[in-house]
Amino acid sequence: MAPRSCLLALAAALALLNGGARSATFTITNGCGYTVWPGLLSSAGSAPLPTTGFALAPGESRAVAAPAGWSGRLWGRTLCAADAATGRFACATGDCGSGDVQCNGGGAATPATLAEFTLYGSGGLDFFDVSLVDGYNLPMVIMPTGSSSSSGAGSGKCAATGCAAELNAACPADLRVDAAADGPVACRSACDAFGDAQYCCRGAYGSPAACRPSAYSQFFKAACPRAYSYAYDDATSTFTCAAGTTDYTVTFCPGVPTSVKSTGQNPQAAGLPQQANNGTTMVFFGSNAQPSSAAAAATNLLVAVAVTTAVALSSLLL
Repeated sequence: MAPRSCLLALAAALALLNGGARSATFTITNGCGYTVWPGLLSSAGSAPLPTTGFALAPGESRAVAAPAGWSGRLWGRTLCAADAATGRFACATGDCGSGDVQCNGGGAATPATLAEFTLYGSGGLDFFDVSLVDGYNLPMVIMPTGSSSSSGAGSGKCAATGCAAELNAACPADLRVDAAADGPVACRSACDAFGDAQYCCRGAYGSPAACRPSAYSQFFKAACPRAYSYAYDDATSTFTCAAGTTDYTVTFCPGVPTSVKSTGQNPQAAGLPQQANNGTTMVFFGSNAQPSSAAAAATNLLVAVAVTTAVALSSLLL
């Protein structure tokens, strides 16, 4: 994450020059059949948001105003509860370590699907992306709204992006995160799982030429072609809209019907069927018998990813 963090910090510094610019509104929507607790984190030097965390029941939405020049990220926390003895709040995925529903400056524990924004960045543009560089815990899509989203501003890059596919059941065994009662609840990145420089784009691999996609990052990229899959995945994964005229809707589990009753468990993890926009049952990648190596995972991708991508992404992101 180091190379991308530097770029975001530079963009945030440029954004501070636009203090009089219009703010943007993030409308955060829960399309999952279970409660999601969004977490929000402002970048260093960026003005704080009015909230850093809250609960969203299935089907609920909440608008959060972001000040002009804001830079930061938001994500979804799942399987959250307060400890009966201590009252400390914690989540199985995306936990921010604050011990409270509000994240209070804490970032997401890996693995977590991230939405990243820099408003009023270089060239008078908003920059945004959905990143799986730190792993994945639930589907998430960013949809620009407003005048620039309909006019195609931002050199053709003002468009929806994200990862609408369910990947937890598909996750290779050596990346998968299981919860005792809930099955697979998240999917780690190769950098997080193994710490190798080649997966983390560090040291001798700290440049776009040296750090190339791996079999693991290609697992994420094949299922979610518009999301970041590794640190230097900029060309196909960074999107821009005209600053000052665009708001953003961030949706967890896009296209999943809200009539699914919450059972206190993560339906993704429990293997309950989900629906795509066309009413077709969303495809899961097999059973809990997962490939034990990157090579085996890559072999199984050809059919599974093609089917899932066709069902889950075609009507949302293309």
